[in-house]
Order: sequence, then C-alpha cells, then structure tokens
Amino acid sequence: MEQGPEDERSLVAAVMARRPGAFERLVTRYQKLVWHLVHRIVQHPEDTRELAQEVFLQVHRRLHQFRFESALGTWIGRIAFSVASRHMQRKRLPMVEPDEDGVSPAERVEDGFDLAASVADAELMRHLHAAIDALPPLQRTLVTLYHVDELGIAEVARITDLPEGTVKNYLFRARQRLRRHLESLEACPS
Repeated sequence: MEQGPEDERSLVAAVMARRPGAFERLVTRYQKLVWHLVHRIVQHPEDTRELAQEVFLQVHRRLHQFRFESALGTWIGRIAFSVASRHMQRKRLPMVEPDEDGVSPAERVEDGFDLAASVADAELMRHLHAAIDALPPLQRTLVTLYHVDELGIAEVARITDLPEGTVKNYLFRARQRLRRHLESLEACPS
C-alpha cells in the first residue's frame, strides 16, 4: 500500500502521540513487508513470527528516531533486515557463500539475462522458486526485493545497508546461479 510522505507523517505522529489504534495501523500496513523480508532470510515460519514481533517492538521503541529521510517502509525494512541478519549470525548460519567464482564486485546486474522470459511456463516457475529458496539468505533476499518486489538498486541498498555495487554483485551472482539451474533443467528434459 503506497502512501505519501504526509500520510507517513500523520501515522508516525499518531503513534508518537499514543493515539488508540495508531500502532496497530502501522503494523497492519507494514506487516507483509516485514514478514516477507524476514522469511526470505531465515526460511523458518516460527523464527519468522518471533523475529517479526521483534522488528515491530524495535520500530515502536525507535520510532522517535525516524527522520523521514527515506520512506517509512524503507526504514522499517532496514530494521527487519537487521533483525533477521543478527538472528542468522547468532545461529552461525552464513548469509553469503564463500567467493568461489571470482566475480568482480564491478559486475553489473544488467548481464543480459532476462529472468521473466526464462520462467514463462508454470513448471519452470516452480523450479525457479525452489532454486531461489536454495540461494544463500542474502542472495535470496536481494533477488526477491529486486525481481519480485521490483525495488530499485538504491532502495535495496538502503534496506540492506549494503553499497549499491555490492547489491549489484550479489544480484549478478544469484542470477548466474539461477541461470545455471534453469539451463540444467533445459539440458535434461523430464
């Protein structure tokens, strides 16, 4: 649900003034974003539920720090990404794979691979979703934010607190893996 800066300002002001139902409206408006971000990283429903609650607890505690320098959803998305990332660190689960392919951070997202055209039929789409789920948590999240949620590189970088070049690099690597997966499916028809 897209909202303008004035809607965000009035919602934040209502929450800060502790108006009845204001925080619940904020949660309702952003719960899908939070769930989506956290679940793409941790991939465990119970952990996702607990972490989503932690995200909104932090939003409530820190809302006075929000300065409208970005969209409210971006700010909440950064908190969600941070909470999920710390969870992965506590569990000692890697967010990225070791650099085995030597791809330079200078590689660009625009590598000529048309993701949408490659998944035209439903069977291929099912395989693609399985391949996305098998990506390391950071790549899985970036692919989802960029290709599924259709956020721009700059917005993804703000949410994840990564440099734009790093986002492009991880997207490039993830798309390479997805391409290899799809090509292997084409090579071995069922």
